[in-house]
Amino acid sequence: MAVGKDRNPARTRVGARALRCAGLALALAWTAAASARDIDIRHYVARIEPDLKTRSLKGEVAIRFVATVDATDLIVLDRDGLDIDRVREGERSLSFDQTGRVLKVRLSRPALRGQLREITVAYHGSPRFGLQFHPERRQIYTLFSTAQWLVGIDAPDERASLDLSVVLPTGLKAVGNGYLVGRRSLGNGSELHRWRQTVPMPAYTYGFAAGPFEEASDRGSKVRLRYLGAGYSQNELRRIFADSGDMLRYFERRAGVPYPGGVYTQALVARTIGQEHAGFSLLSEEYGRGVLGDRRDESLIAHEAAHQWWGNLVTCRDWGHFWLNEGFANFLAASYMEQRFGREEYLKQVDGWRRRYEKLKETGKDKPLVFPDWDKPSGDDRAVVYQKGAYVLHLLREELGEAAFWNGLREYTRAHRGTAVTSQDFERSMEQASGRDLSAFFATWVYPSAPAR
Repeated sequence: MAVGKDRNPARTRVGARALRCAGLALALAWTAAASARDIDIRHYVARIEPDLKTRSLKGEVAIRFVATVDATDLIVLDRDGLDIDRVREGERSLSFDQTGRVLKVRLSRPALRGQLREITVAYHGSPRFGLQFHPERRQIYTLFSTAQWLVGIDAPDERASLDLSVVLPTGLKAVGNGYLVGRRSLGNGSELHRWRQTVPMPAYTYGFAAGPFEEASDRGSKVRLRYLGAGYSQNELRRIFADSGDMLRYFERRAGVPYPGGVYTQALVARTIGQEHAGFSLLSEEYGRGVLGDRRDESLIAHEAAHQWWGNLVTCRDWGHFWLNEGFANFLAASYMEQRFGREEYLKQVDGWRRRYEKLKETGKDKPLVFPDWDKPSGDDRAVVYQKGAYVLHLLREELGEAAFWNGLREYTRAHRGTAVTSQDFERSMEQASGRDLSAFFATWVYPSAPAR
């Protein structure tokens, strides 16, 4: 797990992303996405009170939803490890069951199709890894599993807006989703930070980070760039993230869609192997020091920035299509490195993907990019999603040529922004852009078997 000590950039980036996915996979295998849902969550209003000393939290969340069936009186939510104290609708207490990793709430009267309802859940718990506590550093931040600190539906195809309030020790710098609504003292050595995410996003992109950070900022076109990190000067933070504005502009051109917000924040925290959130990304302090030593080690910065489009704005419908998030971010980051440092830099990464894919074949571990399930994936499974996924996009680029490939990617992103997608959606966009039948290519590389067209 000592990612970053290997200062070979290619090995560091590949290893970091594989390890990052290892934690994410644990968080995702059990979500409410596994079965059809009777509700669609529209909005969360949450108040979280973490305790650095005890590495615990208490919280309350109001969940606004509509029924998607004719009538339902049972609400199923994710609550991985959280203990539920009470559930109510208005002033009425509701009965509930907290078995396994889910919360089942029985409504006092059925919710009818299209009817807007709201329940409030109070809870407490000690997250295993979804909320990282570093009391010796006065740092706290979210990673991977939203359901370990926020009760809701932690599934990629469930999007909602968010109003998030977090009680933090006085004097810390912090970042959360969307824009800062306000910050006020509570008079007891703590402050309330409140953010509002108005663009609906999947819950796994929700989060916050806080610590005694130094702060620097820049402008990247119309987007304000904000950098946070402990143990760095403002000048060092600007050097680490110097290409961030150029990255966002590049991804905007490739996506055909502007960055979905007015601020993009990047924070260097005590320990992480990289995590994208809606509107901000977290990277490790050690990784930041590596970038200071080698400008060409910034591929992970580009990877997380690419997720603002491919992963956050356009999201895989379920984790069986996870390559649409991670293979895309790997490939787009490499394509940025090609623009920034030349074709040779891009081809180095392509060669790394190819060699990893060939090793998968040699050892009998190769699989199609679309998984029948994403339950306890191995390191080789993650290599399929990350490295083989990126390699297949490179092969498709070579197959179609520059104009058709990038036009197809642009149309795919434009057509599906704000939605959840499957590999078939991507295939159709590329066929429309190129005027070619790509069924043989996708049957060979992507699907377990050719899908019905």
